[in-house]
Amino acid sequence: MHTRMLRPSVFLAVALLLLSIPDTVNAQNQTSENSALSPERQHIVAISAHTARGDLDALRGALGDGLDAGLTVNEIKEVLVHLYAYCGFPRSLRGLNTFMAVMEERAAQGIDDEMGEGPSPSIAGEDRYAKGERVLTTIAGWPQTSPLSGYSAFSPVIEQFLKEHLFADLFGRDVLSYSDREIVTISALASMDGVEPMLESHLGVGMNTGLTGDQLRHLFAVTESSVGEAEAEAGREPLSQGLASRPD
Repeated sequence: MHTRMLRPSVFLAVALLLLSIPDTVNAQNQTSENSALSPERQHIVAISAHTARGDLDALRGALGDGLDAGLTVNEIKEVLVHLYAYCGFPRSLRGLNTFMAVMEERAAQGIDDEMGEGPSPSIAGEDRYAKGERVLTTIAGWPQTSPLSGYSAFSPVIEQFLKEHLFADLFGRDVLSYSDREIVTISALASMDGVEPMLESHLGVGMNTGLTGDQLRHLFAVTESSVGEAEAEAGREPLSQGLASRPD
């Protein structure tokens, strides 16, 4: 309504450090104080997971259910666009095409779905690298001042792409809050194989943007009911480890 890309270190070290950061509330955070995810956010979980898995039949149902639950057309489009950073353009584009078909069917049935607010226009001439660095500092909870290391030192261009595009162009958009985007990201990563370090890191960032342990547990309960037990368990173990090491 995201971390393999942190500059100071890589994957597992990042995960441990982020999971120890106290909760902070950023300007975009809209997280409820309740222990459960809102109905809209529960549908974001299902939409994200099915898109990442490429299960278009299940996605079709999840998209309609999300609209019925109160997600706007622009919020769902933003979810599907955000996902390309984590599961690739093919999954994202197939998700968007499936959404178009769902909307056409609903329009033929006389259903008038709410479009909702669109994203704010980008600022001409803005320093996107600096913007991305500010966004990353906010959601990670620490300044991005350490020397490049790991994959960033090995291939500095990926650091540039991550800052300018992932964090400035995607995380820097509105429509969805930072914590909403973390729900999208965590749901997708839990549904994919071989990305455990990124999932661990994003659980920490999710809590840093305001998601609670109970809300993340609920996220994996929704994952289990809509996708499967294996996908839910992929997130429960690192979440338990992270919560155990996180200061009160």
